[in-house]
Amino acid sequence: MESLIPTWQVSFLFGILTWIVISSMLNLTRIIRSVTQPWVSSCVISGTPVILQIQKYQHTLLDALFIGLSSVVSVPFYTGFLPLLFWSGHGKLARQMTLLMAFCDYTGNCIKDVVSAPRPKSPPVRILTVTKDEKENAQEYGFPSSHTLNTVCLSGYLLHYVMSCNENTDVSFQLAAFACVALFVGLIGLGRIYLGMHSVVDIIGGLVLGLAILEFWLCVHEHIDSFVISGQNVTSFWVVLSFLLLFAYPTPELPTPSFEFHTSFTGVALGIVTGVQQTYDHFHHEHVARVFTTELPIAAFAGRILVGIPTILVVKFCSKALAKWILPITANALGISIRSSGYVPALTTSTVKKSNKDKLSNGYLQKMSFFSSQDSFDVDSAIRLLQYAGLAWSVVDLAPSIFSQLNL
Repeated sequence: MESLIPTWQVSFLFGILTWIVISSMLNLTRIIRSVTQPWVSSCVISGTPVILQIQKYQHTLLDALFIGLSSVVSVPFYTGFLPLLFWSGHGKLARQMTLLMAFCDYTGNCIKDVVSAPRPKSPPVRILTVTKDEKENAQEYGFPSSHTLNTVCLSGYLLHYVMSCNENTDVSFQLAAFACVALFVGLIGLGRIYLGMHSVVDIIGGLVLGLAILEFWLCVHEHIDSFVISGQNVTSFWVVLSFLLLFAYPTPELPTPSFEFHTSFTGVALGIVTGVQQTYDHFHHEHVARVFTTELPIAAFAGRILVGIPTILVVKFCSKALAKWILPITANALGISIRSSGYVPALTTSTVKKSNKDKLSNGYLQKMSFFSSQDSFDVDSAIRLLQYAGLAWSVVDLAPSIFSQLNL
């Protein structure tokens, strides 16, 4: 009789839990930081003249160009673009890029907060932050460059996908496509230096890490996709994985938004996996209608956008409201002390704690959370995770169901 929970899943999750315990006991984050931070920081300082040399050519047109390019490869842009990719009929590409983006975001932000290396100092460097997203990015640590890392991985995977779907293309087309991707990556890296957001070492780190992740992903992406669409115990495995990743995340030297960014996209990955696994045969198989064909003309695709965007925004709002109501009640019932950074007003003024007597009787689960040195948990992280999981689920499950009813 086949096991309800495959052995590899238990081993994988237990391995992550073991890593959380060992790294917490040995304080590995501080050890690694003590080795890497001084070297990276010295590289940032020594690289300042290079930044200033590049910024000598500042011009309003270059400002607009590099700000625009940075916006195109930002996490908010991908978050808005990926639903359209799902609804266009390119389900495999969309779910692979979503999971790859989540992996890149988690890995890059982990390294940022482990190393905790500063961005270029301003002044003398001119740091140009126009959008809200860029201002939040400026609060993160610098090494490695997330924009460079994400661009290498996602444009590289897109190139691989196009090539694999058009195996009969000639060598000149392949070289031209590769040159375009390389130029795009180069412009992104140069733009991050020009805008004063990163030093040369940050860009090199993002490039090297991005190539390594891309190579790894190309080796495992088919196995991951097969597991998501037809694997055993997919949803429960991914829920536990997402939960463990919250605790496996390293503590930065100073608070940054990186953990919030990772939590949001981890929630997106959870919602996508859950929704696709349940509705693959209905909406996401390889023979669904694709945009610019007779089965899905541009007018019908536009209708999907007009219906789908408001739908997922409503679900995002409702998911957040529901999580804000359920999670504090659940935590209180389990005897877990919680606090809120802003989502739950009643928990923002003071940490909700029980008396010592209540802790002895009801707080056993909290005591068992030895991998956290905190005496309470920030409920906002769990709220954010569920909020974006609900949004992503609506992209691949609820919205396609509505499209089907409306014949879109």
